[in-house]
Amino acid sequence: MPDHLLHRHDEDGIATLTLNSPASLNALSRAMLAALEGAFTALATDATIRVVILAGEGRAFCAGHDLKEMQAARTAPDKGASFYADLFAQCARVMQMIPALPQPVIARVHGLATAAGCQLAASCDMVTAADTARFGVNGVNIGLFCSTPMVALTRKIPPALAFEMLTTGAFISAARAREAGLVNRVAPPDSLADETLALARTIAAKLTAAVKIGKRAFYDQATLPLAEAYALTGAVMQENIAWRDTEEGIAAFLEKRTPDWTR
Repeated sequence: MPDHLLHRHDEDGIATLTLNSPASLNALSRAMLAALEGAFTALATDATIRVVILAGEGRAFCAGHDLKEMQAARTAPDKGASFYADLFAQCARVMQMIPALPQPVIARVHGLATAAGCQLAASCDMVTAADTARFGVNGVNIGLFCSTPMVALTRKIPPALAFEMLTTGAFISAARAREAGLVNRVAPPDSLADETLALARTIAAKLTAAVKIGKRAFYDQATLPLAEAYALTGAVMQENIAWRDTEEGIAAFLEKRTPDWTR
């Protein structure tokens, strides 16, 4: 992982990944996407990590794709066609890695989350935001409709609001993003890190295996017809309840004591 672009800090089962390109507002360059892909690949098999926080250094969470890099690609003989195909495929791959991770991922958004940066936040399982943060898919302002960011956004907020954001290029506040379902918690900027960490610690204290199997089922059932969703989740609960740690968790609850989990 290029340390200069993406920092990882692990503490108490929580990994914090920090985008570290403040001069570009943490733009998703090819190198930044590669760093994220490497980090997510490592986290996918890291049994010591129970929750992931994704944050940004500097004035913004993430300003989307690196427009200077994208413009430079036009000088290639194919006018950038192969570069753009690879870029959007790489970005889509990275975004899909987030819900596929076994750990819940929380985006900690301060400042701007715009275009592919908004996509990055919306791809996470949860979002905390500073009350000064703003969210937008404003590519239309420069003539580039945010078609790929639209995928994540329309799976989080009502279609009419998503379409308004996509076609006007207007930003929404953290408060409106919370009302719409994009953001879970809003906090003042100086307490955002603590609020996010408190949420992460609450999740990290649960039985890791149960959260892992539950996250996978959450996404697997979401696109299924009702009967198939119940069939899938019923099988998941049947598997889950048979575990030794789940038996212990139920016993501890009934006996009003702390469960002795092996994790």
